[in-house]
Amino acid sequence: MPNNFESGSRGKRVVALGGGHGLYTSLSALKFLTRNITAIVTVADDGGSSGRLRAELGVLPPGDLRMALAALCDDGEWGLTWRDVLQYRFHSHGDLDGHSLGNLLITGLWELLGDSVQGLDWVGKLLGIKGKVVPMASVPLSIEADILTADGTQTIYGQNSVAKSNADISRIRIIPPNPPAPAEAVTAIQDAEWVIFGPGSWYTSVIPHLMVPDLHDAFIATAAKKMLVINLVADSETSSMSPADHVRSFYSHSPDLSLDVILVDEGLAYNAAELEAAAALCGAKVVAAPVANYRQRGVHDPLHLAAAYREIFASYC
Repeated sequence: MPNNFESGSRGKRVVALGGGHGLYTSLSALKFLTRNITAIVTVADDGGSSGRLRAELGVLPPGDLRMALAALCDDGEWGLTWRDVLQYRFHSHGDLDGHSLGNLLITGLWELLGDSVQGLDWVGKLLGIKGKVVPMASVPLSIEADILTADGTQTIYGQNSVAKSNADISRIRIIPPNPPAPAEAVTAIQDAEWVIFGPGSWYTSVIPHLMVPDLHDAFIATAAKKMLVINLVADSETSSMSPADHVRSFYSHSPDLSLDVILVDEGLAYNAAELEAAAALCGAKVVAAPVANYRQRGVHDPLHLAAAYREIFASYC
């Protein structure tokens, strides 16, 4: 697929939000279309290698940021080799077991430089990334969620607990409730032509971005078009949710934020009328396109997703 540089030599200015494998796939798709990508990445992880580094050193959890950097690496031998180094994970019977080398590298740069965005920029230079990666907040966040049970509403705490809850989640909150956002994240949203939410873990990777006041204000103020990419399968956060439920959840967490496009896989089983009614709450149009990887259930295909993005970008010039 040829690069699409119609908005200048580097392409359209796109902000992609989320974390983990969903954001990785979206960034891999966008890399075919533009070099003007800013990934704004969740910083609420409290499990695994990231959680251990966060607890021991008080740093931002680096794992989702590492994944975004890896997704945007240069496609030559240099970039791909350093991507594999960044993603390498130790397996031992000692304290290094389970740690990602990239997590340690990023954390070391943060401690050396005293600046989270500058540290990520240095790793980006090492990988020759196409774009920029910034955290969604300048401090580590925690997530708490209200879940519906037979006995009423219960609150659970922590990203790892929410992600594995397999519960009917009604609302989430972040702690602290008013964290500072990096200036680079706010500026990228203000200057963007497109802002893309998802795909990804709904309540722990996508919705938290709406909770950061500085980001929320930028979403409202920006002239950028905004797109929500619907997940292909339910997970333990959304086991009872339809595509329309996802959109209604987005609206309930940020009713003052409009969207332009809801992108859904054309092969996904859903109630079209229900989804269109939910999209109307956000002022959005539903676009169905073949974006799934049909050899791997529940995963978007980067090439197919890039083709869908390109068509949508062209339709809203």
